[in-house]
Amino acid sequence: MIATQSEPLWTRAFGLLCVVQFLGYAQHFVLQPTIPIYVTHLGASPFVVGLVMASFAATSMILRPLVGYWSDRWSEAGVMISGLVIQAASVLLCFVPVIGITMLANSCRGVGWASVNSGGYALLARCAPAVRRGEASGYYSGAQGSATIILPALALWLIDAPFGGYDVVFAVSMTIALIGAGIALMLKESNSSGPRTRHRTAADPWWREIFTLPEKDILLASGLLFALHISLPAVAGFLVLYARQIGIENFAWYYVVSGATSLIARPLLGWASDKIGRGAAIAVGFSLEGLALCVIVNASTLAGMLVSGVLYMAGSAIGTAATLALALEHANPERRGQVIATYSMAYPLSAGVGSLVTGGAIQLAGYFWMFLLVAALNIPGLIVTLKNWSRLK
Repeated sequence: MIATQSEPLWTRAFGLLCVVQFLGYAQHFVLQPTIPIYVTHLGASPFVVGLVMASFAATSMILRPLVGYWSDRWSEAGVMISGLVIQAASVLLCFVPVIGITMLANSCRGVGWASVNSGGYALLARCAPAVRRGEASGYYSGAQGSATIILPALALWLIDAPFGGYDVVFAVSMTIALIGAGIALMLKESNSSGPRTRHRTAADPWWREIFTLPEKDILLASGLLFALHISLPAVAGFLVLYARQIGIENFAWYYVVSGATSLIARPLLGWASDKIGRGAAIAVGFSLEGLALCVIVNASTLAGMLVSGVLYMAGSAIGTAATLALALEHANPERRGQVIATYSMAYPLSAGVGSLVTGGAIQLAGYFWMFLLVAALNIPGLIVTLKNWSRLK
């Protein structure tokens, strides 16, 4: 039967999936500012702090194909639940005030993070109507990103509160993850998230399936996602330092405005990507991100920075929703979990590469030229989009 625009999007399964993803990301964003401060509190140098944070990204990226394979062989919802439980259990190690154990905890947390994302994306492919995948991707990523608006600030407040401290933050993060796992059990009980039967010949070993490259369209979607996010560390990590250097006060408003823009824009612009086509949406995303980074180097006030934040988050919203919808459209149903897991590897990979490029550019040339460099990094992605326009219609 041909899918129509009237197919319902907000089904019970899709609603539960968005709630679970919000809680999974809430658990992550509670710990995102906490762990660096905690490790510093234990006496670590900035270099060691970087190693602790890198241990999370490394396991999250490396294990995604394996986790995706397991979600195909077993259950997407089961993998997501396991990831939330692993996230909660790993935080138990943080109660031991030893830097090495904290690094181990963060590595284990990366395993849980890979599972939460891989299982969630595979379930999204099942829940979203075919002709509304851009809109569904927008709501889905909006549910994930909405946790960034208040949860990091909550963690910092709890650390300094008279009744708070690091242990309180760790307990809160564990509770959030376990609540998410409990809600995800309702998804596992539904027919839409049951295990699938895979067809594999006896001559093909299981490990070969894990390392088999996905379809070209998935690699294209993953590459475009990488190009869209490689500039994110410049905005998320270094912009606040640049603002302090040029004397902009009350810069916390930048995160409030940009976070609210992301929350509002992702569903609306995801819907727009269904209307105008994936290629046009991705091209708009690259263009808005590049424009936003050019605005930064010409901004000397908070208002200019806010304009830049709105432009960047709007570009990121429409581009990310379009690449995710593209991946969902071309994922082989028998390998959906593994394929989408491979697609999502672009997130931690772009964060790592982008951080190295951004930090190196600042060291060599300063903030002004760094922002121009990362703005220029949108051009290759835009060229790839235009060259593959027929595949992105």
